[in-house]
Amino acid sequence: MVGMYNLLAVLDAFDAQPQALELRARSYELLGDLTGRTVVDAGCGPGRAVAELVERGARAIGVDLDPDMIAAARERWPTGEFHVGDAYELPLETGSVSGYRADKVLHTLDDPARAVAEARRVLAPGGRVVLLGQDWDTFVIDSDEPETTRRLIQAKADLLPSPRVARRYRNLLLDAGFTDPVVEVHTSVFTDDTALGPLHRITDKEGWLAEQAERARTNRIFVAVPMFLVAAQG
Repeated sequence: MVGMYNLLAVLDAFDAQPQALELRARSYELLGDLTGRTVVDAGCGPGRAVAELVERGARAIGVDLDPDMIAAARERWPTGEFHVGDAYELPLETGSVSGYRADKVLHTLDDPARAVAEARRVLAPGGRVVLLGQDWDTFVIDSDEPETTRRLIQAKADLLPSPRVARRYRNLLLDAGFTDPVVEVHTSVFTDDTALGPLHRITDKEGWLAEQAERARTNRIFVAVPMFLVAAQG
């Protein structure tokens, strides 16, 4: 449970950043008018986006494979509806939602195309889909050890099932039959100690992390992460 609390603290710190708030807000805008509509947030984690969608007038449903995340979401955001479920087999009827959103989810799946096909199944005709996430080969980190940094980023990417799926979002949607894709790239830039949480998720290499911690202490840390946002029509 301590590990869960630590992860939630990292997620909360990241989600509270102005650039993260703006990016989530843009993802909601691309879903269209939310008033009275049912929207599913696949891989909802601790549920913040679900609560924000409810605030915008939607009936928002969060689905996540991790029961602990769903328990945390239900405790934190009682206005939302949350279910334990798989992105490949959402606990929803065919054509039952008007919006589908997946934020930093598809890189964790070994078959992203299957999840996109599932999004197509649950969306009503004319529904909107929004995919959001990072390409794990495109982290930009200032470091005194650039070669080590490149190696650590690549090593982390290689541990993920689909580390480069974000560059494929548009084609995945087209292949699944979605139309009129809109592609945007928003770069998140970190120049304070909020960068350290994500960096600890890349590696546990003490010397390298110590350098980044010293950079944060002396106001010299720089981390940039391009975030890919793609929306399309069902």
